[in-house]
Amino acid sequence: MYTAQGKIDQTQLIEQYLPLVRRQALALQVRLPASIELDDMIQAGTVGLLEALNRYKAGQGASFATFASQRIRGAMLDELRTRDWLPRSVRRGARAMDEAIRQLEQQHGRPPEEHEIALALEMPLEEYRQLLTDTNNGQLLPFEELMEEGGEGRLPIGDGQATPFARLLDQEQRGRLVAAIEALPEREKLLMALYYQEELNLKEIGAVLGVTESRVCQLHSQAVSRLRTRLAEPG
Repeated sequence: MYTAQGKIDQTQLIEQYLPLVRRQALALQVRLPASIELDDMIQAGTVGLLEALNRYKAGQGASFATFASQRIRGAMLDELRTRDWLPRSVRRGARAMDEAIRQLEQQHGRPPEEHEIALALEMPLEEYRQLLTDTNNGQLLPFEELMEEGGEGRLPIGDGQATPFARLLDQEQRGRLVAAIEALPEREKLLMALYYQEELNLKEIGAVLGVTESRVCQLHSQAVSRLRTRLAEPG
């Protein structure tokens, strides 16, 4: 992979790692709204690969394959972050839903039921479920993004090496996320495990839960709202 002068042969590496870009793009696409084009993810991932080629330094500890994989995935996530899928009215509804869930959890000491949240929002149940469907369009992101849903910004990673303090913050936030997932109602907890750990798509999860794909979207949105509410609380 190196020339006679000891430099990375970029052309050869690009050819070698382009299949990795496509695999990562495909893995993301099946878990995102249909409006997201595969070519857009591949293009973003290719930019990440080029960035990895320019920034990688041998001896940093991580292999180039590991470094490139992180950069490719990071570039795709950056592309997703730039897309504003939700109208303002839906964002307002999502904030109201978060607040209703927070207040109901404080009142009852348990995760509120769907009909309780709808009642608190003064909505018929079907209207509340439509809000869940609408808000879910901007939430089908990979597991790492859930931490940012709680209001924490991205950790600074510089040249790909997180500082010990940044890694500590990352571990603490992940610990809070795991605790928040454990507090979810059982069906929503199973859904999150199937989606983020087993990496099943929505249709496959629906088959496991015995519900429609659209219902999986609604339950996912409600689970994310519960997690966002918990992660927004002081640690």
